[in-house]
Amino acid sequence: MPSTKEQLSEKKSKRVRMLKGLILSGGKGSRLRPFTYTSAKQLVPIANKPVLFYTIEQLVECGITDIAIVVGDTADQIRAAVGDGSAFGASVEYIQQDAPLGIAHAVKIARDYLGETPFVLYLGDNFLLGGVKTFVDSFRENGANCQILLHPVKNPQAFGIAEFVDGRVTRIVEKPVSPPSNLAVIGVYMFDQHVFEAVERIKPSARGELEITDTIQYFIDKGLDVQAEVLDRYWIDTGKMDDILEANRMVLQSLAPSNRGQVDERTRVYEPVILEKGASVVNSVLRGPLVIGEKTEIIDSYVGPFTTIDHHCRLKGVRVEGSIILENTSIEDIHWPIDRSLIGRHVTLRGGQAVGGSYSLTLGDHSEIGMPEG
Repeated sequence: MPSTKEQLSEKKSKRVRMLKGLILSGGKGSRLRPFTYTSAKQLVPIANKPVLFYTIEQLVECGITDIAIVVGDTADQIRAAVGDGSAFGASVEYIQQDAPLGIAHAVKIARDYLGETPFVLYLGDNFLLGGVKTFVDSFRENGANCQILLHPVKNPQAFGIAEFVDGRVTRIVEKPVSPPSNLAVIGVYMFDQHVFEAVERIKPSARGELEITDTIQYFIDKGLDVQAEVLDRYWIDTGKMDDILEANRMVLQSLAPSNRGQVDERTRVYEPVILEKGASVVNSVLRGPLVIGEKTEIIDSYVGPFTTIDHHCRLKGVRVEGSIILENTSIEDIHWPIDRSLIGRHVTLRGGQAVGGSYSLTLGDHSEIGMPEG
């Protein structure tokens, strides 16, 4: 006969719910143009890894390996980057959303995939440093119908804001003129099967979308169990260039230095610096934290803090810091510093007169710019 301890353990294991993952990876990324004219916003890299990859890895860390990604116009790019999910230890399927009709609409079209299984809904352009495992574990065990994550924000008028009465969420107010709190609902949500009743009953908003805030409010109005947890870690919606650069800065501060490349004797390195395999540095200064990707060449240059340079790039005669430079980009003989910039793939940037100060650039893929000499 099992002991009391074994019986309690068995009961607890029965309460723990299996979950699926649903990632939203549509949207046009208009706030990141011109960069997103040719690239999905969820594939913008943070520390040389696409934002979307962090999301998938965090779900897998939670034991969620059955994942569907809702895709839109950039579906081919997302499929090419993620594949079948096996590289992440997951099984990934794709659901096409033909028009941007809202987050709740994306849930609606995923019904066949999700079935009756509770799931984590994760917006693919949100970034949480430290993952979501503790929050997902809580949802698995607490039996809630819905669980939302909240984060204090400085501009609550721009978010869906949670209103509390006696410690419980009673209302979600979208972009309130007079915010009831500064706790914004962020892009990670957990739902059980009641969500499909909700998305069928709510009406499109003034902008013609099925809103996820209306979905959560439906749960509250029906008296279902809605739990809210306030994040104790860094979060950002990487929808703008400044957000991407800030997230890049935060991740770089958490990485340990490593050197799998080559550095000549004239180069000075101030850790932490990560040099990937095949990277080479000649007569330069590297001041971390920073990452230099595979087979990238740095010659006669200064690469300053909070910079990531992707693979197969070439920088010669350049001063750069606080920036993200994507793969196969060449920057040479720039006589003014590059700072707080997002430079796309296959970009060519040459020349330029030293005029004092620094330049902040947002360049889309395949840009070619020749700066005239003075």
